[in-house]
This record gives sequence, structure tokens and C-alpha cells, in this order.
Amino acid sequence: MSPFVAHEGRESADAPQLAKRILIGEPLTTEQVNDQLLPKRMALPIFASDALSSVAYGPQEMLMIMLIGGTTFLTLSPWIAAAVVLLLIVVVLSYRQIIKAYTSGGGDFEVVQKNLGELPSVIVAAALLVDYILTVSVSIASGVDNIISALPELNPWRVELAVGFVVLIIVVNLRGVREASSVFAIPTYVFIGSVVVMIGTGLIRMLMGDAPVASSAGYAVHAESLGQAAMVLVILRAFSSGCSALTGVEAVSNGVPAFRVPKVANAKTTLALMGSIAAVLFAGLTTMALVSGVRYAENPCDLIGFDCTGPQPSLMAQVAAATFGAGSIPFFIIQAATACVLLLAANTAFNGFPLLGSVLAREGYAPKALNTRGDRLVFSNGMIVLGVAAIGVLVVFQANLTSLIQLYIIGVFVSFSLGQIGMVRHWRRMLRSIRSGGDGGSRREIYTGMTVNLGGAAFTVLVLMIVTITKFTHGAWMVFLAIPVLAMLMLGVKRYYRDVEHEITVDDATHFGARGDVAIVLVSRLQKPVIKALDYAIAARHEKTIALHVALTPADGEELHRQWQEYSIPVPLIIVDSPFRTFAQPVEHFIRQYREKHGPSVVTVYLPQYIVGHWWEKVLHNRRARRMANQLMLVHGVSITLVPWLLDSSELIYGRRSRPLPGQQRAGRPVALYGGAPRRERRAQRPGGPPDRE
Repeated sequence: MSPFVAHEGRESADAPQLAKRILIGEPLTTEQVNDQLLPKRMALPIFASDALSSVAYGPQEMLMIMLIGGTTFLTLSPWIAAAVVLLLIVVVLSYRQIIKAYTSGGGDFEVVQKNLGELPSVIVAAALLVDYILTVSVSIASGVDNIISALPELNPWRVELAVGFVVLIIVVNLRGVREASSVFAIPTYVFIGSVVVMIGTGLIRMLMGDAPVASSAGYAVHAESLGQAAMVLVILRAFSSGCSALTGVEAVSNGVPAFRVPKVANAKTTLALMGSIAAVLFAGLTTMALVSGVRYAENPCDLIGFDCTGPQPSLMAQVAAATFGAGSIPFFIIQAATACVLLLAANTAFNGFPLLGSVLAREGYAPKALNTRGDRLVFSNGMIVLGVAAIGVLVVFQANLTSLIQLYIIGVFVSFSLGQIGMVRHWRRMLRSIRSGGDGGSRREIYTGMTVNLGGAAFTVLVLMIVTITKFTHGAWMVFLAIPVLAMLMLGVKRYYRDVEHEITVDDATHFGARGDVAIVLVSRLQKPVIKALDYAIAARHEKTIALHVALTPADGEELHRQWQEYSIPVPLIIVDSPFRTFAQPVEHFIRQYREKHGPSVVTVYLPQYIVGHWWEKVLHNRRARRMANQLMLVHGVSITLVPWLLDSSELIYGRRSRPLPGQQRAGRPVALYGGAPRRERRAQRPGGPPDRE
């Protein structure tokens, strides 16, 4: 189907619409929403890419913090990694209970709202929104970091690369869920497979006595002198950094509506697969990093022997180079797959943020525009808001992963903790319902769910405390500031919508007391658009129709009055003076005087308005009409009717009508509304054309 339409022997196109169609594709009908639902194999890369990809930087950040105390501290890393894996298992089991109990896609927000009240639920929503923004920022920064590890010459363009990748991911997601899953599936599965092969190869080499050796294994470290309290703090900080591997677990519970039926079973299976794969990759990469002797420092200059003028290779790059050799084909495959999956891990947020935004909009806590589906049946406004916010964060922090990681996981553990506490209360309510004779399910399921969520609450609250203590002074204070500010904004939006709803609700005081019906056609000069507006007003059969002219000078009024008599216009003309050269105020004054004399009439003001085809023509026309419409709408009892007059350039707009809509040709419906007819004939046919007498 060609995007071009023939006009007057030339081919023209609506450039913005053409660009939009090229970027995001043809629009989908509402009936096609079920076709966008995901099977498990496609849902895994969509909803789990964040959790799976975080294993690329989770072990790196954990070992980096441990290295502050020197290489001897690395002997504690296996225990810290084991604690992270245990926590991951607990959180996955806990969220399976949330998926089972709350299937609407509200996730932690819905759980907390129904069990803990409004304020905790708004805090959870704010925490998740902040975490989704940071998920995009951290994932993109880490992906760019891995690209630069393979191609160090790209380091000066770090920020530009990061912003470009965010824009690319926005465009891909705007094309729809199914198309996004198709794009993201291959890199995700290649990443999983290549990392598993790398871990397996490294372990086999170790068992055969030829363990891989990282390029940084021989570097000594300028270790800090730590007291006992400081040692404990470093260990806890390393654990909190390793917990970044848990981010994204909640996205599956927020995305239940996007799964194919049976939705709950498919979502639970996807979550279990995601948790299992993430645990294996995290443990395997940590093991390989320790076996190969990787050294990754918070300050590269602390590594004795390392040229800190260049970028420090990532942990993944060092393990891949030690296992397969730097510059080998497997090395570049792993780096490319890691960079792709880290970049695409932002896609988890691009699914979670818009879905949560739509839930908040339905509940009145966010602008209603976030609950509007775009051409491709996705919540496009939420995606754009997320992308703009993430770009802002990346620019401010210069796409520096070490700086961004300090802000990370605070929000997600706030939602983890409150969500698990809410689930405990949910199970207790179900148990009370059974005891009182109601239908609450089986006691065994309730006690199982309560035990799982109680353990999840204990673990996540403990981790939240650890994360808060260890990250607060390293930048996390900004997150703790952003969450309450955003929560207060959402409560303000809710209060505003509630007040508006109260104001417009029909009550006993509402009555139909208007008497009289008068039309006022505003006349500047006697031109075709004015004649058309008069024609519309006459056809509407108002009780009274008046033509009103605001005269800036007496000569203007006299000339119009002469023309009015010459053409025998069958509508009385009233001329009002405007000594201060304003337009809306004299009209408003006339309406008030008319009402005082004739009673509370309903007044319809007809305003001619040009329809133009070029963007620059909008600057040249209709400015006075727009100002008058905005001011007159503030007058009680006045409605505005804009009467369009199509200038010749509007052919650019009406040319769109000759393009077939999706499926129109297959359905056998006419393709063109106006296309194919001569230009003069189309002008006579189109809405807003001149009346017959012209």
C-alpha cells in the first residue's frame, strides 16, 4: 500500500503521518487487542529481560565493593552470592502468590491498596515508577559500558550512545507488544545460551586443571584500612549491590493481563523460569569471576598496574576473554549478546511503567492520558514519559553505571516490602472469612501462601534496611526524596479529579432553566467564510440570529453596513464600537446586555475558522478566533461553534482520505472518499465547502 496519493498529477504525502507509519506501523483496531497477547516463550524476553540481564552487572558491583577491603575480602563473596540467590528464590515464590491472588496487573500497588490503604499504595506506586526510570537508565548505561569494553574508542560518545538507545527502544515498543517481543526474543535467548556455554566451558577447564585467568588477575589493590564496623558495612554494601539482580521480578505480576490464557498459570511459569535462569547465571558468573581472578575496582586507579586513563573492562568482558580469549569470535558474541540484552532490559520497564501508569490513571492518581492506548494498542503516552525521564537521568549522571547503581533497587525493595506485608494481611483476611463461614479457599493454600509471604516480608524488609543504610550517603537520598514528592503529586491529582467529579455530578439542584435561543455570528469583513457561518446559523433554526461586528473605527462599520445592504443579507447586522481596539470584551458586553433585556437566553456564537494544510499557515491564521473562543467560553451560558472554511492548501489534509484504511480493500469497501475526482468537484463535495449559492 503506497503512502502517496496523487493530486493534480503530482505525488504528495503527509510527512508526519508517513514518518509515524514507518516508525510504528499501521494502526490496529481495538478488536485486535487479543492478538497482541503473549505466549510464555515470548513473554520471557519481554518481562524477564531486566532480571536476566542484571546478572551481568550484579556480580560485578558485588565484587567491586568487596575489593575495597582488599583481595582477601573476595573469599567472602560466595557466601554473599548465596544470600542473594536465596533472597531471589524467596522473592520469586512470594510473587507467585501475588500473581495468583491479584490478576488485574496492579501488582504491588493493588495488593497494598486493598490491604494497607491509600497512602502506602501511593508510596508503592511512586517507588515503582522511580525504579522503572532507574531500570532504563542503569540497563542502558550498563549496555553501553559493555560496548565500550569491547570497543574502547567509543568512550567519548558514552552519553550520546545511551540517549540513542533509549530512543530506539521507545520506537520499538511503540510498534506494539508482539513486535517488541519478536525483536527482543533472539538477543535474550542468545545471551542466556552464550553465558551458560561460557560458564560451562570455564568450569570444565577448571576441572581439567586449566582454569581461565583474567587479564586483571595479577593486579594488586590499594586496600583501605578498615575497622570491624567498617568491614561489616562493606559486606552489607556488597550484599545490597548484589541484590540489584532482583530488579524486574515484580514486572511479571504487573504484566499478567498481557499473557495468553490461562493467564495466571502462564505468568507463574514465566516467573519461575526467570528466577531459575537468573539464579543459575548469577551464581555461575560469580564463580567464574572468582576462579579467573577478576579484579574490578570502584576507582580503577586503585588497581596497581592498571592504566587507569582508559576504560575498565567489565566483569563479563574479563570472564569471556579469560575463557575464550580476547578478540575471539565467542568473546565478541558474548559481548554483543550482553550489550543487547542489557540495552533491551530496559524493555521490562517499558512494559511495567505504562501498565502501572494505566492502573494509576484508572484509579485517578495519574493523568487520564496514561490510560489511553495508541495506534498499536500500547499505552504509548506512558512509554514516552518513561523515555523522556530516563534520558534526563542519563544526561545528568553522564551514563555512569557506578553512580547510577547507587540510586538503584531502593524503590523496588520499598514495593517488595510493602507488597509482601500486604499479602500477609490478605491471607489473614481470607482466614477470618473461612472461620466466619465465608468462602475463602482452602486452609492449606492460605497457610502456605501466608508462610511464603511472611518469609518474603521478613527478608525484603531486612534487605531494605541494609540497602538504605549502605546506599543512603552514596546518592540513594535522592530516591528517598523523589518517592514522597511523587506520592504527594499523585495524591494531589487524585484530590483534583475527586473535586472535579463532585463539581460536575448531577444533583437535585441541577435544573433546565434556560429560556430563549439566540445565535450570534461574528463578522469581521463580508467574505465567503462569514457567508458560510451565516448559512449554518440559519439552517440551525435558532429563535433569533444576529450578525455582530466589532468596529475598531467608524469607517469599518460604515463600509460593512453598505456591503450588507448591497448583498441583501437576510440577517440583522449589529455594529458595536471598540474604542480600546479589543474584540472579545465588546462581544461579552453585548451578550450580557442582551441577557439583561431578553432574559437568560442560550447564546451560540459562530466563529469562522480556516482549515489549512501547512504548519506555517497556522501561525498566519485563526489567532484572533482562538483568542475570542477561549475568552467567550468563560461567559456563562455561551457555547462556541467553529465553522470551518477549507483553504486550497487543505487539499494536503483531505488527500489523506484517499488512502485505504487497514483491511479496507480486503473487505471490499470503497477506497477513496474524495480521491479520483477532479479538484473542483472534490471541493464541492467535501465538508466545509462553499454553499450552493456561491
